[in-house]
Formats: sequence, structure tokens, C-alpha cells
Amino acid sequence: MKMAVDARNLLSTVTVSAIDRPIVNQLIRSSSSVAANYRSATCARSDAEFLSQISIVLEESDESKFWMEYLQRIKVLKESDTAALQKEIDELVRIFSSIRKKMKEKVERRGK
Repeated sequence: MKMAVDARNLLSTVTVSAIDRPIVNQLIRSSSSVAANYRSATCARSDAEFLSQISIVLEESDESKFWMEYLQRIKVLKESDTAALQKEIDELVRIFSSIRKKMKEKVERRGK
């Protein structure tokens, strides 16, 4: 949730052209999707369901990372203004990658 709020708050301070507005909206959508899907994962009824949800969380985290980098490259966002959020997103990608890997191994062990 913190990352979604931080992304929204950062983007609310930026003046964006009409051509770049959809890209900004993509970052808002992907970052809020991380929060919503993580919450859903915590309510999973099985390890397989959790694995499925956490995979979506990882995908949306990585997508948020992409949109952030893209917005920096096209000069909508300055790296100096996004350093903390970029670090937070990078950490989440690593955390969710690790969780997904361990859960996948657990599910595969049970399936044998």
C-alpha cells in the first residue's frame, strides 16, 4: 500500500502532457494493483492460490518498475525525485521474487 500511495503522491506533483498522461496512469494502476493483489494473496485458501496471486503481485511490481524507469527516460520524472520510490519498488520486486520462488518450490514438492 505504501508504494501505491507514494507513487500516486509523487505523480500528483508532476505536470504531464496529454501524450504522457496514459503512461502516468499506467504507473498508478500497476502500483495500486500490487497493493490490491498482495491483499488478495494474504487471503488465499491454498498454497497454489497464494502462488498464483503472488505471481500477479510480482508481475505488477515489475511493471511498476518499468513504468517508473520509462517516465524517467522520457523526462517526465527526475531521477533525483524518484530515488526513494525506485528503491522501494526494487526492494518489492526482490521480496516478491523470493516469496514466489519459495512458494513455487513448496507447491511442486507437494505435487510429487
